[in-house]
Amino acid sequence: MDSESIVNFFRGRSILITGSTGFLGKVLIEKILRVQPDVKRLYLVVRATDIGSATRRVENEVIGTDIFQILKEQHGSGFKSFVEEKVCPLAGDIIYENLGLDADKLTELSKEIDIVVNSAATTNFYERYDVAFDSNVMGAKNICEFAKKCTKLKMLLHVSTAYVAGEQEGLILEKPFLMNEALRNGPHLDITSELNLIKETKIDMRAKCCSMKTEKRTMKNLGLERARHFGWPNTYVFTKAMGEMLLGHLCGDLPVVIIRPSIITSILKEPLPGWTEGIRTIDSVIIGYAKQALPFFLVDLDLIMDVIPGDMVVNAMMVAMAVHSGQPAQTIYHVTSSLRNPAPYAVLSDTGHRYFLANPPCMGKNGEHARLRRMRFFSTVASFRAHMVINYRLPLEILRWVNIALCGMLSRRYEEMSRKYRFIMHLVELYAPYTLFKGCFDDINTQKLRVAMKKHEEKTDGGYYFDFDPKSIDWEEYFYKVHIPGVVKYLCD
Repeated sequence: MDSESIVNFFRGRSILITGSTGFLGKVLIEKILRVQPDVKRLYLVVRATDIGSATRRVENEVIGTDIFQILKEQHGSGFKSFVEEKVCPLAGDIIYENLGLDADKLTELSKEIDIVVNSAATTNFYERYDVAFDSNVMGAKNICEFAKKCTKLKMLLHVSTAYVAGEQEGLILEKPFLMNEALRNGPHLDITSELNLIKETKIDMRAKCCSMKTEKRTMKNLGLERARHFGWPNTYVFTKAMGEMLLGHLCGDLPVVIIRPSIITSILKEPLPGWTEGIRTIDSVIIGYAKQALPFFLVDLDLIMDVIPGDMVVNAMMVAMAVHSGQPAQTIYHVTSSLRNPAPYAVLSDTGHRYFLANPPCMGKNGEHARLRRMRFFSTVASFRAHMVINYRLPLEILRWVNIALCGMLSRRYEEMSRKYRFIMHLVELYAPYTLFKGCFDDINTQKLRVAMKKHEEKTDGGYYFDFDPKSIDWEEYFYKVHIPGVVKYLCD
């Protein structure tokens, strides 16, 4: 199958997409509309109270973003009518049965939809357990049940994450989870029991008249506690893994593809190099460096930083849809870089320092340049904790007692240091499983997908390219010339 065949596959198709207001959803929508203007219709499920609110959200949060600029230029004055013809917002939510759609709309869509793409998810590592469970677990179930009702369905594509593997080391295969499979030997995972635990915990808290703040904290802590109990580092990847389990258990003969990207970064090539949204793991380090607010971090610079540009993920998704159309099987793809083109964290550190030396960030009201200090990295948890105790925890405790003795005269200074301490410890707690990750994602299925494309072909006559081979990336050039400038432009306030 070549690129032209991929483009032709989407002609006349009706595609339902969830997660359209997210980064990956926008990249996918833009690419489909740009390379195949003869797609029949894209149905975008967005959280909204009614169709008017859904339409406004799509206009403001999707179509109105920078990534659609080239498409706007292509269509000129006809852009608005083109979008109105091709894009249909739907007020709904994957956390509800039938995606929250009314009976008439459900009947209409069940006869119309060819492809379902589920990219909706709660990606907060430290999300409330009930919120993450609704979106990432029950959402996968509801999407699967909806897809089964679509009489013309050719494909259900579900976006997960490679880090459902938890903190495994060595080569990690592209294999599905068994139902109720835990990563840690011993404890028995039962998804129904987890749902009941959430319900019982909320009932108990409300019976005790707990405040909303207490309920939020309790549910966040419950998610982390359950994730770690079964072998996952955080609520996000734990619930995404359970979502995969339910999908595999319920899909039956549906053609299902599960895409597992690693850390998704800014667009490499098209349509807008460097464009990004949402702060991801490595972006926190870049932003902290740019603002000189993060003097040190926990990361082993010799370990592999598995990242993949967003446009490559979308290219892999579109090729997978075409290749697996109508095939009653479940296939998993790692869209990752650690095996084919590994980049150590040292690349990010070195290119970041070089970039900000050449382009010093402005600080202060008068726009003066910040004095750039090279970030210090700790390769072990023990060395990091020792540094934090000596340089932060002990001085903070001394300052607390001095502040008490001075009747609160140093309260502002104490609160400032406390916030900085909590900020660093929070980042490290969330990101350590990734910055110290020692696994390598096998991508034999993804390589077969690449081979399914013509080896000699790079572009169609129209210039549309479906590259998702990380071997083509020069990581130093990408971070220095594309990703870091993109983070500074789109994410740094």
